[in-house]
Amino acid sequence: MTIPNPGAGSPDKEPASEAQAAQNALGNAERAEPAGDADRAETTTGTAAAGKPAGPVTATAAGKPAEPEARPSLGQLFLANLWAANTFTVTVLALVLAIVVGAVLMIISDPEVLATYSYITARPADALNASWTLVSEGYANLFKGSVFDPEAFSGWLNGSNGWEPVLAPISETLTYTAPLVFTGLSVALAFRGGLFNIGAQGQATIGVIFAALAGFLLPLPPVVHLIVAVLAGALGGAIWGFIPGILKARAGAHEVINTIMLNYIAVYFLSWLIVQKGIQDPGRTDAISRSVDGSAQLPRLLGDNLRVHSGILLAIVATWAVAWLLNRSTLGFELRAVGANPDAARTAGISVTRTYVLIMVFAGILAGLGGSNMVLGSTASALTPLVVAQIGFDGILVALLGRVKPWGVALAALLFGALQAGGNRMQSYSGISLELVTVLQALIVIFIAAPALVKAIFQLRAARAARLHTSLAKGW
Repeated sequence: MTIPNPGAGSPDKEPASEAQAAQNALGNAERAEPAGDADRAETTTGTAAAGKPAGPVTATAAGKPAEPEARPSLGQLFLANLWAANTFTVTVLALVLAIVVGAVLMIISDPEVLATYSYITARPADALNASWTLVSEGYANLFKGSVFDPEAFSGWLNGSNGWEPVLAPISETLTYTAPLVFTGLSVALAFRGGLFNIGAQGQATIGVIFAALAGFLLPLPPVVHLIVAVLAGALGGAIWGFIPGILKARAGAHEVINTIMLNYIAVYFLSWLIVQKGIQDPGRTDAISRSVDGSAQLPRLLGDNLRVHSGILLAIVATWAVAWLLNRSTLGFELRAVGANPDAARTAGISVTRTYVLIMVFAGILAGLGGSNMVLGSTASALTPLVVAQIGFDGILVALLGRVKPWGVALAALLFGALQAGGNRMQSYSGISLELVTVLQALIVIFIAAPALVKAIFQLRAARAARLHTSLAKGW
C-alpha cells in the first residue's frame, strides 16, 4: 500500500510498520461506515502509529484494488424476507395450519382409526399407518375432485375415457367459484367504503328471485332473454342494497342490523313466493318453482357434460371493474376516503350520504349477480328455499381471505370453490363428512385474520408484521 507522507516521519520507524498501521486505520474506518456506504470511497485518511498524521491512503494492497463489500443478491434478499411476517408467508402458513388441524379432525372423527390409538404404546405403527392412510386419501381426493385426477388423465391417454373427465375437476371448481366472486366483491366493496355488508345473502336471494322470474315469465328471444334475466338479478340486489344504504345515510341506522333483518325477510319472501300459483311448478306439490327457460340460461363453456358456464367470465369482468372503480375512478377515491375517515371526507367536500347509498347499491348489484348465477347457471334451474345456499355468508369469508382487494377476493373465491368441489369427492370416496370442508374454510380464515397467532406459532420475524392488516373498515 502506497502512503504519501509529507510530514516528517520517525527515523527509527520501519516503513512496513507504518504502512501496516495505516492499513489498519483504513480497515477501522471502513468498518465504521454503514454497510451500503463502505464501497463509496476508495481513499481515506489514516493516522500513523505514535500519533503521527499520515496522508491519504489509497485502498490498494500488494498492488491490487481493495474489493468492495458484496451487496446481497436477489436470491439472498428473497431468502432473508421469506420467513418474515408478510402477507404471502402468513397466508401460506395459515393454509398449512388449517390442513394440519383438518388432518387431526379427520383422525379423531374416524372411529376405526381412533381405535388404533388405544394400543399405540404396544403397536404404534398401526395408529400411524391408519392415520396416514386416512389423511392422505382424504386430501388426495380433495385434490382430484378440484384440480386434477391423474387416473382420468391416464384413461384419456389410453383411450378408455374422453377428455371430459380430465377437465371435470376444474369445471366443478369454477362452477362453485363464480357466485363466490360476486358475493366476495360485494362484501369487500362495502368494507372499503366503511360499511360491513352482512346482507349479501339477502341481496343474492332477491337477485335469484328476480332473475328466475325474468327467466320463466318473460317470453323473449334467446340472447335478449339472457341479458334481461342477468340485469333483473342485478336490479333485485340493488334494491335490497339500497334499503340499508339509505337508512344508514339518512337515519344513521347501523347497516349490520338492517342487513341481517333484510336477510330474514328475503329468505321468507322466497319461501312464500315459490308456492304461489303461477310460480310453483304445476307438476309438483313441494316448494319448487317452474324451471328457467333455456333461452335465459348462461351458456356452458365446455359442452353439456361439464357444468362450468360463462358466469365465471362475468366474474372476471366484475373483478376488473371493481378494481378499476376503486383505484382509477373519482367515485372510488371518494369511496375509499369515506371508508378511511368520514369526517375528514365530509370536510373535504365529499357527500358521505350519497357515498353510503352508492356503496350499498353497488354491493347489492354484485351480490344480486352472484344470486342470478345460481339459477341461470348450471347449479339449479328453478327456485327452491335453498337455491342460494350460503354464498352470501361465504362471501364474507372470501372477502376477509382476499384482504378485501378485488383480485385477492377472486383468488380466495377460487380456493373456496376448490375446497367445495373437492369436498364432494372427499365425502364420496373417503367417507369424510362434507362439513369438515366448512371447518377447513373457517380455520383458514381464522388463521388469516390472526397474523399474530401465525407469527407466534412459526416464530416469524417481526420486521414486517406491522404491514399486515385486513384493511377492514372502521365503520363496524
